[in-house]
Amino acid sequence: MSQPSAPRSPRATGSILAFTIIAGAVIGLFTHQPTIGLLIGAGVGTVISIAFWLKDRRG
Repeated sequence: MSQPSAPRSPRATGSILAFTIIAGAVIGLFTHQPTIGLLIGAGVGTVISIAFWLKDRRG
């Protein structure tokens, strides 16, 4: 008899999103464009979070 596999828990990507936002703002400070850096960091973090979510959905 086969045993049911344990359900996989999804990854929490909030820390990745927060890190990319902060990193984008800091990099933006060095280029004198903190708002653009913040937006780029948010975009990169969102893309990474969605990629993890899609991978977790496939199981």
